[in-house]
Amino acid sequence: MNVLVLGPGAREHALVLALSKDPEVTELHAAPGNPGMAALATLHDVDAMNGTAVADLAARLGVDLVVVGPEAPLVAGVADAVRERGIACFGPSKAAAQLEGSKAFAKDVMAAAGVPTARAYVCTTPAEVEEALDAFGAPYVVKDDGLAAGKGVVVTSDRQEALAHAKGCVRVVVEEYLDGPEVSLFAVTDGATVIPLQPAQDFKRLRDGDAGPNTGGMGAYTPLPWAPPGLVDETMELVLQPTIDEMSRRGTPFSGLLYAGLALTSHGTRVVEFNARFGDPETQVVLARLRSPLGTLLMAAATGTLDRVPPLRWSDSAAVTVVVAAPGYPGQPVGGGLVTGLDVNAEPGDAIVLHAGTALNPQGEVIAAGGRVLSVVGTGESLAAAREAAYGRLHRIGLEGSQHRTDIAAAAAQSST
Repeated sequence: MNVLVLGPGAREHALVLALSKDPEVTELHAAPGNPGMAALATLHDVDAMNGTAVADLAARLGVDLVVVGPEAPLVAGVADAVRERGIACFGPSKAAAQLEGSKAFAKDVMAAAGVPTARAYVCTTPAEVEEALDAFGAPYVVKDDGLAAGKGVVVTSDRQEALAHAKGCVRVVVEEYLDGPEVSLFAVTDGATVIPLQPAQDFKRLRDGDAGPNTGGMGAYTPLPWAPPGLVDETMELVLQPTIDEMSRRGTPFSGLLYAGLALTSHGTRVVEFNARFGDPETQVVLARLRSPLGTLLMAAATGTLDRVPPLRWSDSAAVTVVVAAPGYPGQPVGGGLVTGLDVNAEPGDAIVLHAGTALNPQGEVIAAGGRVLSVVGTGESLAAAREAAYGRLHRIGLEGSQHRTDIAAAAAQSST
């Protein structure tokens, strides 16, 4: 199987790494990729938002499967362009990707499917926003209706901050606040059959103790020792399968990766949001524990044969990833800083370093070239061991002014000992 992974980040690096371990995958390509993927895949320069260009590249390379990593190309219809060339593609159509592309659309689908979620108002004027904030009260939850790279949500008790965020958006969804911890659950689907993966938890705030601004994610871990038993089965029954069935009923079947962001509230499980692709940084830890061949799984989803895939196999180990971010992230990241320590000899039980916002300078050295620069993934027999592996490796990496959290999975590791 010849596979092309579309995207430049740590999520795509994790996908490439997992695909490289599948004996059925004989050739790997990435576009545009990043320096960290170069040892595993042949890199190609392409405009990931240009469906014709991506389809041309896939045809020229003779690939059997294209895996679209980021959300923006999916919402732009890149998967449609690839499939129109007769090439299998893992990722939803433009119409189906609106589950992530428009929060208002997702709310409409959930209402029709009877999926439990927060009550919400869709607002397009300041007066409508004011009315919605009054209806729910603080804390206020205001979401940009469109794509915002994981940073379009404001949760605040400051009414002026909520209003200011809404003012900067064309259309917003104002929701009731959901209490309780959040969980990310991925599911692979071919539009009919749904196969859930393992739940994970990510950390969206920049600083320790969930302080600071929202980011695209500063770390994640799995498994979740505190999660209620039966969570995956319940989510399959109440959320995932009904949503996939409703999308099919509408004539816009969803095939690819459905990501359910869940809040475990005092009144039961509620959907916070849907994403139409693998999440970053949760993908890094979920795939670190997957033992079934990934290429076979994704090809089955892309070709409508997921019902023939045997039950997934998982490692009993734990996985923790910690993100290294550039100075200034998430506001105005400062690029160009030299990243050192990547060529340090691996030690037994060492963590894996996945590249995200990196590039090579003229001397061939790795430099920071984005907000989230690296994702360091540690595994171990326990969350504590996985944390030790991740942070041990991270401390051997240098990037002047870089930022990372020191408390990823700390509470869960302590509670599970």
